[in-house]
Amino acid sequence: MLQLLRGWRERGWNVIDRTAYAKTWQRHGGSVATHPHFVERLSALAEMPVRYLGWERGGELLAAVPCWGRHLALSKDVLKQAGKRRLFDLGNAEVILPIAETACVPVRQQMHYVCELNHGRIENLREQSDQLAMARPPENYKGRYRYNLRRDLRLLQEAGGHLKPIGELTPAERAAIYSELFERRWNFEVPGKPRLAEVFALLDEFMAGQVVFLGERPIAIQILYRVESPKWVSYEYINGGFDPDCDKLAPGSVLTFVNTQDAWAEARAKDKQLRYSFGRADREYKDLWCHRVPVYQV
Repeated sequence: MLQLLRGWRERGWNVIDRTAYAKTWQRHGGSVATHPHFVERLSALAEMPVRYLGWERGGELLAAVPCWGRHLALSKDVLKQAGKRRLFDLGNAEVILPIAETACVPVRQQMHYVCELNHGRIENLREQSDQLAMARPPENYKGRYRYNLRRDLRLLQEAGGHLKPIGELTPAERAAIYSELFERRWNFEVPGKPRLAEVFALLDEFMAGQVVFLGERPIAIQILYRVESPKWVSYEYINGGFDPDCDKLAPGSVLTFVNTQDAWAEARAKDKQLRYSFGRADREYKDLWCHRVPVYQV
């Protein structure tokens, strides 16, 4: 029976190797959650094999999908079923499958938060009730908000604050800072804490953004993953933490301002679209920074 179900799900698709998947992703683009290295490295961490499928026409791969059984690879549902729900945290990551602009294919693996870029390229998508919060251009901030953010950055610097690229910290240092500041902010343990340094080491080349220090003390950090496609740059803002004792300096807002400004500047310099996701549009503060976009599911 299982073989029959898999045959139905995969009809029209052929098994491909990870190299072919990576080439398809680099050609047609994707998101953080479908990037070849994210899929391969986090699947190895979870000890779950990946089955790569490709849709071919005229000798060309027009689409590809990485699978964990009947789900998209890195699925929260699969991790939960295996008792590994908190092994790593990708939040409610935007899903962009590598699919050619001219293609429209049936995808039968279960997936959520599929990007509007795949709408019209996957024939069986249906809209979710949830939406994603995507960073708005800074010139579209409401009222005097942009002015206030610049003022907050200046006040932080005058108080002895400064910014350091997260890449200047080791994965172990990032994990320690993130754990402490996340738990101080939220009063519960950071997801995936036991193997956080290992995850950050695996994904080191994709971690982006700054860390806020007051003197030598870290007071705000955000976990940002960045990947680049031919026509867009994708950022996935997973979560963050800050020191509540420094709340009057607004380090979290300052950090969001700096990180999003840097991302917009980079994308515009490369003449690419920016897809900077804050995850599910479920908190009021995200509306200050973002506009809401529809997402889809299979």
